[in-house]
Amino acid sequence: MNQIPRIQDADLKDKIVLVRVDHNVAQKHVIKDPFRIDRTFGTLFHILSKGGKLILCTHVGRPRDKKSGTINMDSKYDIKPIVDYLRNKLYTEFVVPDFKEDKENGGYIGIDTAVNLLIKRLRAGTIDGIYLPNIRWFRGEESGGFDSEKLGEQLAGLADVFVNDAFGSWQPHTSTIKVCDYLPSYAGYLMQHEIRNIDQIFNPQSPLLAIIAGSKFDTKIGPLHSLLDKVDHLIMGGVILNAFLSVKYNVTIKGISKADLKIAKAFLEIAKEFTEKIIEPKYITESDTLEGKIPGKYRRINISDLKSGQKLNYILDVAPESFEEDQMINVIMNAKSIFVNAVMGFTPHFSKGTEKMYSLIGENINANKMFGGGDTLQEFRSLLPGQYIAAVDDPNYYFFSGGGTILKAIHEGTVKGLAPVQALIKNKLGFKEKA
Repeated sequence: MNQIPRIQDADLKDKIVLVRVDHNVAQKHVIKDPFRIDRTFGTLFHILSKGGKLILCTHVGRPRDKKSGTINMDSKYDIKPIVDYLRNKLYTEFVVPDFKEDKENGGYIGIDTAVNLLIKRLRAGTIDGIYLPNIRWFRGEESGGFDSEKLGEQLAGLADVFVNDAFGSWQPHTSTIKVCDYLPSYAGYLMQHEIRNIDQIFNPQSPLLAIIAGSKFDTKIGPLHSLLDKVDHLIMGGVILNAFLSVKYNVTIKGISKADLKIAKAFLEIAKEFTEKIIEPKYITESDTLEGKIPGKYRRINISDLKSGQKLNYILDVAPESFEEDQMINVIMNAKSIFVNAVMGFTPHFSKGTEKMYSLIGENINANKMFGGGDTLQEFRSLLPGQYIAAVDDPNYYFFSGGGTILKAIHEGTVKGLAPVQALIKNKLGFKEKA
């Protein structure tokens, strides 16, 4: 941590502070779990107590089409639920500026003069704070090149100091790295806390069990390979398990892309030398439809009954009976460290496997249990609210605000391999200000 400028070392009095947060918790206008918002309050209170003025920015969802570059400005990607939550929780009114839209490609062209009056009011103290629109609505956030450079300068032009408290946003996007080129930049309290606690994964108590699921194999193969070197056991779920089973047992599962199958084949080759580490669930749930859990349209499949060439419909869950098998129980109950970045089923209809798994993990009262990822935490809270509330105050649990960030750090071999952390380390202005 001594290489990273910290917010507690910054001069914030009468400064406008741009804070990049990870408040990406609103789904279809509803906040299921405000955990990642609440975790940033320490940083926000510190800035205000030191006389700073707040401008916040976050991303919400994935509004940009990667192929066409067009940006979807549907209200489901709006920050309004987040601003409403902050108003009700903190009695603080954040004003959201309006910018000029790109009528052809969607999104905002950039940060224009519409914000100038709000900045003046913020300095004068006539408004509480500013919350920028979804940062991924700006063309330069993910596009790279000239647009990225331009947006980085524009964001920096809003403030005197930059604070990154978005540990869950590890991608090298404009708002997480480019602002550091222009402003004294610091890690917020949440960022610092997450970096310190990731050591529990890099230097765990053994045996270490990792439980990983996801809807895409391409973002997981690197971290999975790195995890196999580190863990004692690995349990997979979701699409990555389905793709793995498809390749291993030579079966066809509806909905698995050719790209995921190709990656799964490569992973299977890697996994051959780690066969004893991979714990397969014995039972999976097949459904004829994605429309819901319809009686007569879904069934339990025993993996040992799979035949080469067999065609299956959608596999939408790890059946809960898998977590009643001796091997699965022994692996989970004997683990000393457990890292969970997993929702096993296609929620909300197929959630029994996830619920059973979380419950079994909770029975291991001695293990150091680390949960990461927005979906993981939201489902934990939704499925087992009593266990979740107890876990928040349990020293044997730790909830990371970003599961994907942890996987990326594991793949890089160090948290300093994350681009936003590198940007803070390279930023010399913060250290100069401290000196």
